[in-house]
Amino acid sequence: MKTILQINSSLFGEQGQSSKMANDFVDRLQANSEASALIRRDLHAKPLPHLDGQRFTAFTTPAAERDAAQRAVVAESDALINELRDADIIVLGMPLYNLGVPSTFKAYIDHVARAGETFRYTANGPEGLLQDKKVYIFAARGGKYEGTAMDTQTAYLRHILGLMGIKDIEFVYAEGLNMGGDVAEKALADAQELIRQKAA
Repeated sequence: MKTILQINSSLFGEQGQSSKMANDFVDRLQANSEASALIRRDLHAKPLPHLDGQRFTAFTTPAAERDAAQRAVVAESDALINELRDADIIVLGMPLYNLGVPSTFKAYIDHVARAGETFRYTANGPEGLLQDKKVYIFAARGGKYEGTAMDTQTAYLRHILGLMGIKDIEFVYAEGLNMGGDVAEKALADAQELIRQKAA
C-alpha cells in the first residue's frame, strides 16, 4: 500500500484554487490506484507556530536535557517528519503569495527541515535523508511568472525539498487566474488536463 501525504496551504482553505487542484489530483489518484492511504494537512485550518528562539533551541538541545515544554515541541516536529518518512507520494497545494510560499508552509518547513533528522551535514555539504519520494506541486498564481526571474517560489521548493533528499518533483501551474475570464478559464482547463494525465 502506498501512502499519500497531501498538504494544502491556501488562505482560502478548501476553496483555494491550489487546494482544489490538489484535491482533484488526489481523488483521481486514489480512484486509479489499487490501494493507498491518505494523510491530509490543511495548514490554513491548523497552522503551525512560526519558528522562534525557544522552538529552535528545543530542536538543538540534546534529548536527555530537554524540559517538558521542549519535549512537546520536538514531539510535534517528529510527528510531521514521520509523516514525510512514511509518504511515498507528496502532494502540495501551493498558492503564490507576494512571490513566495505561504507563511504557513514556511512554518511547516521550519518544523521538518531539521539537521540530523531529514538532512545531515557532511564534508561534502548537506545530504538529504528522505529518499524515494514523488512530489506533485499544484501551483496557483494570479499572474504569470513561470520561467521568469520573479518565480522564486519554484526554485525555493526545489532547493528546500532537495535539501531533504526529495528531488523527483513535478509542477502543475495554473497562472493568470486574476487576469480575466478567458485567461483564467484556459489556465484551469490546461491544469485539469495535466491532472487527469498525471493521475492516470
